Order: sequence, then C-alpha cells, then structure tokens
Amino acid sequence: MGKLFSVLKYIKGYWGYASLNIAFNVLFSLFSVVSIALVMPFMDLLFQKDPQFYVDAMKNAPTHFELSGESLKNYFYGLMSSYILQFGKSTAVVFICITIFILTFFKNLFRYLAMYFLAPIRNGVVRDLRNKLMKKSLNLPLSYYSDERKGDIMSRMTSDVQEIEWSIMQTLELIFREPLIIIFYLIMMVKISGYLTLYVLLFLPIAGLTVGIIGKSLKRTSIRSKEILGNLFNIMEETLGGLKIIKAFTGESYVQKKFEEVNQSFFKQAVRVYRKTDLASPISETVVVGVLMLILFMGCNMVFKGDGVLTAAAFITYFAAASQIVPPIKQITQAYNNIQKGVASEERISKILDAELVIHEKANAKPISEFNSQIEFKNVSFAYRKGDSGYVLKDINLVIPKGKTIALVGQSGSGKTTLADMVPRFYDVDQGELLIDSVNTKDLKIKELRGLIGMVSQESILFNDTVFNNIAFGITTASEENVIQAAKIANAHDFIVALPEGYHTNIGDRGGKLSGGQRQRLSIARAVLKNPPILILDEATSALDTESEKLVQDALSNLMQNRTSIVIAHRLSTIANADEIVVLQHGEIAERGNHAELIAKNGIYKKLCDMQSFK
Repeated sequence: MGKLFSVLKYIKGYWGYASLNIAFNVLFSLFSVVSIALVMPFMDLLFQKDPQFYVDAMKNAPTHFELSGESLKNYFYGLMSSYILQFGKSTAVVFICITIFILTFFKNLFRYLAMYFLAPIRNGVVRDLRNKLMKKSLNLPLSYYSDERKGDIMSRMTSDVQEIEWSIMQTLELIFREPLIIIFYLIMMVKISGYLTLYVLLFLPIAGLTVGIIGKSLKRTSIRSKEILGNLFNIMEETLGGLKIIKAFTGESYVQKKFEEVNQSFFKQAVRVYRKTDLASPISETVVVGVLMLILFMGCNMVFKGDGVLTAAAFITYFAAASQIVPPIKQITQAYNNIQKGVASEERISKILDAELVIHEKANAKPISEFNSQIEFKNVSFAYRKGDSGYVLKDINLVIPKGKTIALVGQSGSGKTTLADMVPRFYDVDQGELLIDSVNTKDLKIKELRGLIGMVSQESILFNDTVFNNIAFGITTASEENVIQAAKIANAHDFIVALPEGYHTNIGDRGGKLSGGQRQRLSIARAVLKNPPILILDEATSALDTESEKLVQDALSNLMQNRTSIVIAHRLSTIANADEIVVLQHGEIAERGNHAELIAKNGIYKKLCDMQSFK
C-alpha cells in the first residue's frame, strides 16, 4: 500500500493546491449525494393524496435547528408541506427542478475547481521531476553512463515522467473523491435500508480483489514495456547520431530490421498493458451490476409486501443511490491500474534519482583559485568498478610541474585518457593520492578545481547553437570582443566571419554544418576564452587532414604557451617537443623521458615511432 501512494511524495511544495483540490472534491462528492438524496422526500411529498399528511408534517417540524438526520428530515418535510399547501404541487415541482438544477450546477462547479487546482500540481510535478533528473544526470559520474543506455534515460525523462503526472491525478481522486462519493452514498443507503446495504457490502470486495490481481500483473507488464521503450529510444538516438556510417556501410536494412523487431516487441507489450488496464473496469462493473440486480429483486419484493418497511419512493431513491456507486467504482478500478503504471515508472525514475554520486565534495572542501606549483600522482591505482581486480591504472607516480608539457602515449586501453580524466575528478583514485599544489583533489571544491582546467578532446563536443555561444560556453560574462580574440588565437576567426551570420550563425547538431578542422578550432577557441592554467589535450589533432592539422596544431601551440599541459597523442610527431613523455602500458608507466632520451633507450617508444616512420 505504501508503494501505491509513493507518487504523492512528488507533490511536496504543492500542498496548498492539493488542499484546495481535496476541499472541492469533498464538496463535489457531497453535492453529488445531496442531489440524489432529495429525490426520495420530493417524491414522497408530491405523490401524497391525503392533505392531512402535509398538516402533520408541518406539526412535526422542529422549532429549532438540530444537526441530526431525523431533525433535518422533519424540518425539510415541514417546509415543503407548507410550500405545497400554499402554492400547490405544480409550483412545488418547479421549485424542486430549480433546486436540483442549482445543486447540479454547484456540483459541476466544484468538480471544475478541483481540476483547476490540480492542473498546477500535475504540470509542476512534471517540471520539477525533469529538472531533478537533468540535474542528477549532470552530476552523475561518467562511469554511470558506461553502464546505462542514453535512450533508456531519455525514456525515463519523458514517458515515465508523463506516467507520474497521470498517476498523481488518479491518486488524488482515488483517495479523496471517489471513496467519499461511495461512502456518502452508502451512508444514505444504510439510512434507507441497512438490510439491503449489507448485501452490497458483502459482494463489493469481490470486485476489489479482482482489480488487485489485475493491477499487480499490470505493474510487471508496464515495467517491461518501459524497458523496451527505452531500448527503442536508444536505437533512435544511435541511428540519428550515426547516419553517416549507416549509409556508408549500406546498413539501412540492418538498422531498420533491428528497429522493427524492438518496435514489434514494444507493440506486443503495449497491447498487453492496455488490455489489462481495460479489463478491470468491465469486470468490476459486471460484479456491481449483478449486485444491483439482486437488490432490485429483493427491494421490489419488500415493497410488494406493503408492510411499510420499505416504501416505493424510498426504494426508488435507494436504487438510484446504489446505481450511482457504479461510476466511482469504475473510476477507482481505472485509477488503481493507472497508479500501478505510475508506480512502475516511479521505480524507474528513482533508479536515476537515487543513483550513487561516487564523486563527492566534502562539506569543508577547500577553495582553490589558482595553480602555483605542480600536479602529483602519488601511488595512484584505479578500477572502473569497486572491487574489480582488473585495475586500469596501477601504482602511478608522476609529477607535472607548472608550465611544463607532459605527453602520455601508449597503445589503446593503456590508461592514458583515464589518467588525464582524474585531474578534473571525472574519476577518483581508488588507492593513493592525486595532489594539486600538495593538496588532495578530494579536499578541493569541485567547481573551482574544474575552473582551472581546459579540455580539447578528439571529438569536438559542440552544441546546436551559435558560434558565439559555443565559444563562450560556461562563461556568462564573455563579451563579443573577448570571443573574437579567442577565435583569432585559435585560427578560427577567418572562417567564422565567412559564415552567413558570422559569430551568430547556428552550427547545427554537434556542429554538423562545419568541417572537422573548423569544429576543432572552435573547441580550442572555447578553451582559449576560459584561459585555464591547466590544459588537457586528448588526441586533439588525430582525426584531421594535414592542412587542418597544421592550423589546429598552430592554434594549440598558441593555447599551450605558459600553461601546464597534459597531452594525449597517437601521432607522436605532435609531442616531440614535450618536456616529458610518459609511456603507459597495461596501466603502468613503462618508460619516461624526453623524445631524444626515449629514442636512445630503444624501447617501447622507439618501436611506436618506427611504426609511424617518425624519428
């Protein structure tokens, strides 16, 4: 039961709206019952043939108001009897019709107001959830995304969040509206005939049990459906991102077939979800109508006896009230199933929101505003998963003095990028220490630490925005003059001004409107504008043609002046002038020294150079 209402935790901060929604739902339920409850006394009074009945009713009317069912009944009968004797039954019918119309108007007004105040809750929760998911996605470590599919995360941020919205509405109605209507009608029915109501109470749990069984099965099916939808999103994301390769290798039919298979699987699962959702309502209605037919049979026989236990007017009112239980029971069954789908979505969303943040900032973390002396790796070891015996880095000892350029080389998988990614704390060391100016990076404020570091990666990470906004990314105070100066240093200004709208030209998804060299120079301009004391260059020229490489290499040389640089390179010609070259093999430092020293050693580095015909 706790899980059933777990989605209500998301309406924290909206209880003002929720309270108004609840209040108007209570009024709606009350007016729904009153409009039916008035039928019996109206009919009882209108079809009386003996005028003495009205006289007696006026005599029995209480002289002062009392809050009890009998007192209210006598007061109403006396009031209406006086009205009938004074104006006649036809006029009384007009009064009754107007009264019921007014009650119905207010009933529907309260229904609308309940939904009116529910709208900010539904949409506000969706907004807040997406904000939380985005914030958590930005804060989660890079290692999290190596185990999760982006498409599945997108599915949780879209369809699962939408299920939560619908589930919240259904939950509020399941708790505060439909049960109240049923309770009010049951009270009214007990007042009219407790004997008949006993049969209703005996058979209604059958409908509840049926709905519960279907709901549990629906939750399992819904979870599986969401997982398949996440897989579908993932294929779509990969397809749109890799269209060039798909077309180049004529893989359209393979991708289409893969997509259709997953889509067909989702279709089957979605059909099962809808069928189970739609099954509960007709079953519960059938059970309830069966109970009503039993009541009709028993009630008619009680009226036919004529012993006064149940009058015709009372039974008609009773049956009208009992029939009004059917819609809220149907609503409850539908709401229960929708809530089950919402609970399934809530569990999937919670996996992101509750995911462990392995990169923590200490409460008393030290500020850092400048880099003064050196970066030091002291006995550093690291594995991607805790308890994993396969360490990516093993017992690394390395000092990078301020202003020096350190190059990391080695075969793919030797740990070069992982080692560099530890400096901005994309990963934390498992053993040993990583020190900046003799302070452990775990003791520093993360945002300030990363503010000292600029990165240029092999893949140019650009956004579907203008040239200006891509260069000034993360720097809200950047002026156009600053951006232009950074572009000039990065050898990017000339091609930028040739674009249709210059610095305000949109470069498309991932910079798709630009060439590889142009994208890379924009990435370098972004790093220039940040003006960091520490640079990490990860294969920054490996994917470029000779002419573009020359332009980018010149831009990098401009960028690296007077900075501490960690350069990861496969093209060894680009790091020949590095102050120190560190050769990694199987996560360990195999060789170190400058270019000439390593060539003289005739070891791993020399073999790498020979393979590239570079000496």
